[in-house]
Order: sequence, then C-alpha cells, then structure tokens
Amino acid sequence: MSGITPADRWALLPAGIREQADGYVLQDARMRAIRVVFEAGRARGMSLHDAQLVVNERYLRYGDSIARTPRSPLDLESLAARAAGLPGRVVAVEAVWDGDTVHDWFVDLLAVTAEPAGEHRLATIHTDPAAAADRAGRALAARLAVPFHFASPDTPDDEAPRRRP
Repeated sequence: MSGITPADRWALLPAGIREQADGYVLQDARMRAIRVVFEAGRARGMSLHDAQLVVNERYLRYGDSIARTPRSPLDLESLAARAAGLPGRVVAVEAVWDGDTVHDWFVDLLAVTAEPAGEHRLATIHTDPAAAADRAGRALAARLAVPFHFASPDTPDDEAPRRRP
C-alpha cells in the first residue's frame, strides 16, 4: 500500500473499528490498537507496519488527551517497598535491557529472589533508561546490602550476560 498515507489507510477501516482503535489509543493501549487495526485492515491490504503507522498517527492526533500509562516509580522508598513485598529474600538487583517496535529500548529493573527463586520486575524505565536504572539499581542494592548487576550500561543489548546465582 505504498503511496497511501496513514490517514488514507484509516479511512479504509469501518467506523466501528476506528472507534475501537481510538478507544485503545485514548487508554494508551498501543498494542491493542495496532492489533485491531491490523486484523481489520489486513483484508484491505494493510500490513502490520501500516497498522503501526496508522496508530502512531492517532497518537499524534490525540496528544495530551491520552491517559498515559503511569511511569514506574524510581525513588528509593518505592523500590524498597516493592522489594520488601516480594516472596523470598532479595539476593540481587539487576538491570536488563529489553525493547520492542513500539517503545524502542528500555530497561527493566529486577529483584532476584531466593527461596522461592525468581525474578520480579520492580520498574520499567523508558526515559534515559541506562542512567536511571544504574542510579536506582545501585541505590536499592546498597539499601538491601545485595549486589547490583547491569551487564551493558553503555549500549542497549538484550543478549548481554545475565547475573549468575
């Protein structure tokens, strides 16, 4: 569908689909909106990439009207409270890169527990993720007197070596 603008693609969709997609956009449910647009638009020649462009245009249109998903708190007291509520004893804090086509690169700040063994997401950091994760992770690890691990603080790498128990 090259040469066709996102607005043209939007107009190809039935009114009910447009209403549903806009509802998801206004709730900041980007992936749901993309799925609705893609599933309905596929029969009209729309690719997944086209659906992403259409939804992005809807985000731009609604701007500040969108009920944005709240950011994870990164203050020490909030992180410590989350860690204290986990099952098991926290034995390490780890920062791990992840990414997707919607959010680009971000960092998950994890608490690693023993008995039961597990990883628990304390925060997902999208803005200045490396610096914020390093700062918050080090502070939390110091508060809990456990090691902090961030294998790739300078370069996004979702395959960087993970902490070993």
